[in-house]
Amino acid sequence: MRSLTSLDLGRYRLRAAALIAGTIILPIIALRLVEGLAWDLPGDALFLGFLTLGSLLALEVAARLRPTLSLPAALAYAAAAGLLSIWINLAVGIVGSEDDPVNILFAAPPIIALLGSAVARFRTAGMATAMTAAAAAQLGVLLLLVFIGAGFTGPVTVFFVTLWLLSATLFRTAAGRSGAAHYA
Repeated sequence: MRSLTSLDLGRYRLRAAALIAGTIILPIIALRLVEGLAWDLPGDALFLGFLTLGSLLALEVAARLRPTLSLPAALAYAAAAGLLSIWINLAVGIVGSEDDPVNILFAAPPIIALLGSAVARFRTAGMATAMTAAAAAQLGVLLLLVFIGAGFTGPVTVFFVTLWLLSATLFRTAAGRSGAAHYA
C-alpha cells in the first residue's frame, strides 16, 4: 500500500467537507423536487450529517495514526456499511416500510461491528474479526427473514456483506503490516 502524503490528506479533507455538506443539503433539495418525501427538517438532515461526520472523523484519526491506505480504507468500508445500513433503515426501511418491526434486525451487524471493535480495544486484528462477525450477522439476518417468511433481502445482503468483508480484509492487511499488537 502506498503512503498518504499531506497532499492526499488535504484532498481527503476537502472531499470529507463536501460529503458532510452534501448529506445535509441533498435531502433538502430532494424534498423540494420529489413529492411524497417526508423528512423532519432540519432534524433528519442534521442527524445524517452527524452520522457522516462521525464516520469521517474516524477516518481522519486512522489517517493520522497510520500513513498507509489500508487502515483508512478498512474504516471507510466499515463506516459505509454501518452508516448506509442505519440511514436506509431509518429513511425507508429495508423490509417493507421504515415502521416494519422486522427492520430492527438490521441494526445487529453495525452493533456487532462496533462492540466487537471495542472488545478488541480497536486493534486492527480484532477489528478484522469484528467485521467478519458483522458480515456473518448480516447473512444471519437474511436467513432469519427467509425462515420466518418476512422477505428476501438477497441483493441488499450481498451489498452489505461485501462491505463488511472488504473492511475485514483491509484490517487484516493493516494488522499484518504493523503486527496485531498495535492500535488502529
